[in-house]
Amino acid sequence: MKNTIYIFSNGILKRKDNTLFLELENGQKNFIPIENTKEIIIFGEVDINKRFLEFVSQTEIILHFFNYYNYYCGSFYPREHYNSGYMILKQAEFYLDIKKRLNLAKQFVFGSIENILKILKYYNRRSKDLANNINIISEYKNKINNIISVSELMAIEGNIRKNYYSIFDIIINSENINFDKRTKRPPKNEINALISFGNSLIYVYCLSEIYQTHLDPRIGFLHSTNFRRFTLNLDIAEIFKPIIVDRTIFNLFNKNRIKSSDFEKYLNGLILNDNGKKLFINEIENKLKTTIKHHTLNKEVSYRTLIRMELYKLEKHLLGESEYFPFVMDW
Repeated sequence: MKNTIYIFSNGILKRKDNTLFLELENGQKNFIPIENTKEIIIFGEVDINKRFLEFVSQTEIILHFFNYYNYYCGSFYPREHYNSGYMILKQAEFYLDIKKRLNLAKQFVFGSIENILKILKYYNRRSKDLANNINIISEYKNKINNIISVSELMAIEGNIRKNYYSIFDIIINSENINFDKRTKRPPKNEINALISFGNSLIYVYCLSEIYQTHLDPRIGFLHSTNFRRFTLNLDIAEIFKPIIVDRTIFNLFNKNRIKSSDFEKYLNGLILNDNGKKLFINEIENKLKTTIKHHTLNKEVSYRTLIRMELYKLEKHLLGESEYFPFVMDW
């Protein structure tokens, strides 16, 4: 399996013959093993040139850029080697047909809700008293079948998220952190900072996996296709945010693996500093590489592979080969 390269240092990304390297400000060169690299996620201030971009395009390496404040800036998405005109037409067909689009959008939300409920039931069994929240979210879920528009579906999903986030303080054993509510740009506290950063990472991981399929990332179904560059990755990420990002956050806090020293003040909020980013990325990478028994395939697969498999299921749905149903944790 190819790896993700993370760059935190400042410097110049260069090509030399058939290799890539980062030249640091002190002249040191850190080489990048292109044959094992899927994507490069850049947090530092780096310079690149056309020759470098031509080479990463040829080798099908995607670049994702984040700014100093941990906000996703954009991606260099090489020309679509696997893109299919026929698949783009099928995506457009399903998007323009409100019934077909709504059916897919509901499946993404169902997948997200089911995985949220799995997490809440897990902690409820461990004396966290989340029964009331489980009932409320289950009631919202039961309303989804009767929804007739994507905007109404998004509103329901927003209410579920609000209720779900309201019990983070119960799940996380910390007297020093009060989550209160979801806040962005800037995140108001440590938990919000991790949610924002973790969600952004999942969005780019999903985008990189889409690149390996015939799907076009610009045509989503739950998130409206408009002047925004990519939307399909946001749809797929809804399913995996609870089981990858949120579980990582709970583990970091409950095992006292992350400290106040891993954050820094930004405006009237907090963001992860370099040490915090590296710690969180390491935990997310470990989660992505973790394998689980896939009952349909009857073999072990990683969480990262599950994202790709989700896209293959979507392709088959668009081609009329099989109905799409989202991945739900089986525990």
